Amino acid sequence: MVAAHRLAGELPAQRVEEAKGRAATLLLAFRHGNQVAFDAALDRLLADQAEREVVTLLAWIAAEAVRKAYAPEVGDRVLRALARRAPQDEIGVLVDEESADAAQLIDAVRAGRVSAVRQLVAATPDTTFLLGGLLQAVAMMLPLLAEDEVDEVLAELRLRQSPVPAGV
Repeated sequence: MVAAHRLAGELPAQRVEEAKGRAATLLLAFRHGNQVAFDAALDRLLADQAEREVVTLLAWIAAEAVRKAYAPEVGDRVLRALARRAPQDEIGVLVDEESADAAQLIDAVRAGRVSAVRQLVAATPDTTFLLGGLLQAVAMMLPLLAEDEVDEVLAELRLRQSPVPAGV
């Protein structure tokens, strides 16, 4: 049996399930074009919870639906196609390999341009290609580092990944 630990401020499991049910009701009304039921369900949700929580629940349910309906690579293609159809605002949505610019991210980090890093990350909801570019950059840079520097980095990473002792 796995023991569930609750974080401070986290909703009890029963309240989470109830909220998911209310969000599913809202999505059903939307899907079937019942504007009256949609408006009523939305009013109830917004009266009970903060807007951020409602959006989080709806995103969770939609992600679950995509995960169950499509193979991972197909689901990603479906979501990328939806994202491309979204209206472009001040930050365009970067969803494919050509638009995920790891070099631009590395330049911004190296120059300490925090706002540029934030803007690039915010504009890249699909980080698959961005992370792939960063991994490629690290692989290209590793031979240029001294062995002792690589050992220091590895030791730090291992320290961060090691489990915290039970007594701490």
